[in-house]
Formats: sequence, C-alpha cells, structure tokens
Amino acid sequence: MSTHINFKSINQLAVPATISGIAEPILSITDTAIVGNIPVDGIESLAAAGIVGSFLSMLIWVLGQTRSSISAIISQYLGAGKLDEVKHLPAQAIFFNILLSIVVLLSTVFIIEDIFRLFNATGKILQYCISYYSIRVWGFPLTLFTFAIFGIFRGLQNTFYPMVIALIGAVLNIGLDFLLVYGVEGYIPALYLDGAAWASLISQAIMALIAFVLLLKKTDISLRLVLPLNKELTRLVFMSLNLFVRALALNAALIIAVREATALGDKYIGAHTIAINLWLFAAFFIDGYGAAGNSMGGKLLGAKNYNGLWQLAKKIIFYGLTVSVVLMLIGFVFYRPIGHLFSNETVVLETFYGIFYIVILGLPMNTLAFVFDGLFKGLGEMKYLRNVLLSATFLGFIPALYLGKYLGWGFHAIWIAFVVWMMIRGFALVWKFRQKFRPLVQNV
Repeated sequence: MSTHINFKSINQLAVPATISGIAEPILSITDTAIVGNIPVDGIESLAAAGIVGSFLSMLIWVLGQTRSSISAIISQYLGAGKLDEVKHLPAQAIFFNILLSIVVLLSTVFIIEDIFRLFNATGKILQYCISYYSIRVWGFPLTLFTFAIFGIFRGLQNTFYPMVIALIGAVLNIGLDFLLVYGVEGYIPALYLDGAAWASLISQAIMALIAFVLLLKKTDISLRLVLPLNKELTRLVFMSLNLFVRALALNAALIIAVREATALGDKYIGAHTIAINLWLFAAFFIDGYGAAGNSMGGKLLGAKNYNGLWQLAKKIIFYGLTVSVVLMLIGFVFYRPIGHLFSNETVVLETFYGIFYIVILGLPMNTLAFVFDGLFKGLGEMKYLRNVLLSATFLGFIPALYLGKYLGWGFHAIWIAFVVWMMIRGFALVWKFRQKFRPLVQNV
C-alpha cells in the first residue's frame, strides 16, 4: 500500500486535523471571551473559568492518551496490510478508558473544593470554580469517547470526519454561549458563568453522538466488546501508560503556572487565562501537521518505507514553521485587538499585553515540539516522549520558573519558563529522530 509524500497528501490530513484539533481550544476560548465580558463579577468569572479549564484539560490530556495509542497501532497495521488483526482492539480500549474516566469523575466530585484550593482559589473565585466545574465535568467522559473515535479515524488516514464533528461542536458551543450566558429577555434568563458550562456540556454530548454514528456507518470498526482480548491490547496499554506519565508531567507545568499566576493576584490569573488559551489555540493549530505525521508516519513505519518517513518529517516541519510564522504576524499586527476579544477589564488587558510578545515569539519553537511529538506518537515512540517531557518539566520549566521568580521577574517568569520548556522538547525530538531514522534511510 503506497503512501505519496507531497503537499496535497499531507495537507489532506493536516488541514482537517487542524480544524478538528482546535475544537477544544475554541470551546475554552469562547468561554473565556464571553465570560470575560460578563457584567457581574467579570474578573472572578474569568479566573474561575481559567482554573477549571486548566484542571479539566489536565484530566482530558492524561486519560485521553488512548487516542494516540489507537491511532499508532491502527496506522501501522494499515501500512502492513493487516488491519483485520486489530479490528476489535478499539472497542476494548475505549471500554476501559471510559470506565476509568467515570471512576475519576466520581472521585473528584467529593474533593473538588480542596483541589481548587491547591490552585490558590479562594472566596468568590472558589465559589464560581465549584459551580462551573459541577456542570462541565459531566462532559469529561463524552470528550474522551469522542477523542478515542478521532484516534480511530486518524489511524485510518481520515481526518475529515473529525473535522466535521469538531466544526459542528464549535459552532454549536458559540451559539449556546451567547444564548445561555447573556440570556434572551423574556425567554431565557442570563446564566452567566453557569451558562458557559452548560453550552460546553451540550456541545460535547452532540459531538460524541455524531462521532458514534459516523464510526458505525462509515467504517468496519466495531464498538461491540468482543473477547478474547486483542494481542495488541498489552502494547496499547503500555503505550498509553507512558503517555499517561508524560501527560502528568505536561500538566504539572500547566498547573504550576496557573497556581503561580493565581498567587500573584486576580489580574494576573485573568491575563494568564487569556494567554494560555491563545497559546493552546496556536498549539492545536500547528499540531495539524503533527496529526498528519502521526497518521502517515505510522503507516510508513508499518510498510517499512524509511525513505518516505524521512521525506515526511522534512515536509511537515517546513509546513508547520510556515504556519507559525503566519500566526506570529497575525499576533503582532492585531496585538491589542486580540486582547479586547477576551476582556474589557483594563488591568487584566495591560497585564496580558506585558507578556503576549513572549507567547508570539515562542511559536516557531512550539512548532518543532508539536510536529515531532505527533510524528513520534505515530511511530509508537511513547517511552521517549515520556522521558523528554519529564526532563523538560523537572529540569527545565520548574527551575526556570522559580529562578525567574527569585530574580523578581514576576509574571514574566512564567512565560519565559514556557519558552525554556518548549526548547528542550523540540530539540530533544529532532535529535532523536535524526539519530534513529537517518541511518535507516542510508541503509535502504
């Protein structure tokens, strides 16, 4: 089964993957923009949305790693022409993943106040956090289910259906945000922050339903649980566990950043919420080429086409860097208007503008990390990805953050630490790829 490595074949996967990948950031950004302009307790609502969003993102990223493992195994078997051997694997993986998510969800419900206190949330912000979380958390298993199905489609070299699902979810979320947050006089009361939570939950439920129907109608993959367990389930579990540890390290950095921003004061966590949502939006935007690398890389590895794999790496990094430069230009040209999309609080905006340039200048380095991260997942290199994130977080991000704090850099220390973090991740992946796969190309 041949795989063409050119602009058209890569972008047929990358463009839809980019659109589907930004679905979750769009949900968060929409909440941030609309919540930031609530006329009552706008700063407190924005801070609460940022804290809860960070915690939920952590849970989703930690437990959603089965998506990448499913995608890697399916794409490799597709490349080897042996897809029938893993046809029942996704159902088994999804079953255990959703079961685990429900256990986690139920366990957090009883200690959620203590969890948010760890983020330095107090007073009115803490009250809003609890209220917002108590609604949004029920979308957690739905999102994991949708992500797993996205992984199946990606392994089958299909990023179009995830794009369609993501578009529907994003448009629905935006419409419901305006409807439920601000209300319709005489018909729907303004729910403010709770309205944003309900908008997200309803959108996630619709996305999960559509994903389920498309998988049943458009593929031969069954979600019926069949025994005995598939021979690849053990490998999938270990791959997922490595990514699980990796995600914990990743989210340790994100959570520490939120905690330090919250400790600085309300205007700082408000500004950080805007900045991190834009950072994540750009990350998922660039990650479209990582998704293409994930799908095509696994298939090329399964077919033992190492020349194609090397060409793929060079092309996706070039396209990813091109996108990052365009995003940088947009960021600098619309530097101040972008901030006004998210808040009308002058103190929050001025704090945000003070570090936004760091977010923008870090985009090319982010590209190296995100694109090769996706490629390495497709190749099944989960153990190395785990080790890179552990090193980048505990030897890079945390020391840089607290050194900057000690030197009196304040809010800037958080975002300088993010730059250090991404540099370590990007360079480590580029070095490993050259070391492992360049010799294979020369020996073909």
